[in-house]
Amino acid sequence: MADQPPILLIDAPSLYFRAYFGVPESAAKAEDGQPVNAVRGFLDMLAQLVRTRRPDRMVCALDHDWRPAWRVELLPSYKAHRVAPAGGEEVPDTLSPQVPVILDVLAAIGITAVGATGYEADDVLGTLSVTQPGPVEVVSGDRDLFQLVDDAREVRLLYVGRGVAKLDDCDDAAVRARYGVPADRYADFAALRGDPSDGLPGVPGVGEKTAARLIDRYGDLPGILTALDDPGSGFAPGLRAKLDGARDYLAVAPKVVRVATDVPLPTLSTALPAAPADPDRLLELAQRWNLAGSCRRLVDALAGHP
Repeated sequence: MADQPPILLIDAPSLYFRAYFGVPESAAKAEDGQPVNAVRGFLDMLAQLVRTRRPDRMVCALDHDWRPAWRVELLPSYKAHRVAPAGGEEVPDTLSPQVPVILDVLAAIGITAVGATGYEADDVLGTLSVTQPGPVEVVSGDRDLFQLVDDAREVRLLYVGRGVAKLDDCDDAAVRARYGVPADRYADFAALRGDPSDGLPGVPGVGEKTAARLIDRYGDLPGILTALDDPGSGFAPGLRAKLDGARDYLAVAPKVVRVATDVPLPTLSTALPAAPADPDRLLELAQRWNLAGSCRRLVDALAGHP
């Protein structure tokens, strides 16, 4: 790890969804009975990350558009299974009201949270990862963000698949060890393999090992498709037929999977505060939502206390 402190880029939806399902509602409620389990868990995750990673900057990325129209236009199945009957994302009834509370607390503390119209949090993270001075540590449980890993720019993914207490600190070698492809080929790999959680069908009959082997042999998806047109390229007949039948899908899938790195974002304050930006407001929120312990742990972490 580099000597200078990193910037932590937080995939806020990934973490607060994880917090919601990781902390029982019965264990975290405001005085009026409203659940605050996602808020409490999210703040405790941030406190632990600040204590263990010692960043000097932080930005929380938000989903201003969880299913952008431009991705759906390319691939109509994209996240289609997560659309609620009345429209919008299918989110637990008791989670949605907690998101504004999280944003209120972040604002009172002085931690920047930002989203962009027409883009997902992933795209905000991608843009920040290439525009913010390194070292950069992206914190998420979303596999798509392995594509952001870039050793040359000191961009790592802190993957929270096993929780914040058991982060997988991933550089390019870790991505290669996990999937058999370099990070900059992960989007092509994911398009081939597919991802049911995002409504990405993949190429029927092509799993992780076959996808990795194809990328290792032909370099990337354009290389695979070029080889597909060459009768002497050595494809087994069955695999050639599967790929040939998926040409239309493969023409659009990588664009859907690839994280945008050119999202228009305002000038951001990324510095982590040593003390709350609005202590009176923070105290009010802590009392209103029964969050005194979690707010204190995060404030203490920011102040450098163990």
